[in-house]
Amino acid sequence: MKKEYLTKQNEALLTYLKKRHGKHVTVKEICDDFHVRGIDVSQATVYRRLERLVEEGSAAKYIVDGNTSACFAYIGEEKVEEMNTFHCKCVKCGKLYHIQCDEFTKIEKHLLKEHGFAIDPTRTVLYGVCKACAKKK
Repeated sequence: MKKEYLTKQNEALLTYLKKRHGKHVTVKEICDDFHVRGIDVSQATVYRRLERLVEEGSAAKYIVDGNTSACFAYIGEEKVEEMNTFHCKCVKCGKLYHIQCDEFTKIEKHLLKEHGFAIDPTRTVLYGVCKACAKKK
C-alpha cells in the first residue's frame, strides 16, 4: 500500500477522530465542524481518507440502511467486535442513536450461546420511537 503523507487536512481529521474515539460521526458532521473552524476540506476528501482508515483498520464504517449516511468511528487498535455499539433509529424523526450498553452485549451473547445466532452489531438496527418524539404525543 502506498505510504500516505500527513497533510494538514489529514492531520486535522485524525485529531478530530481521536478526540471522539469510538464515537460515530458522519462525513457531513466532520465537514460542518471543519467549516465552523475555518478548515477548508471537501466532503470527497474526508470520505476518501475515512475509507482509507477503514481499510487500515483504524476506523470502522457503519451503514445502517439506504436512507442514512454512513457513520465512521475511530477505533485505533481496537477491533470492531470489541466496540459494543448498537444502533437504534427513531421511526418518527429518523434520528440514529449509537448506543454502547452492556445489556445489548448480554443479548448478543445469549443469542449466540442459546440459539447459535451471531449478531453483526455493525448492521443491526432496532427501530422505535425516541424520547423526544414520544413526548410530542
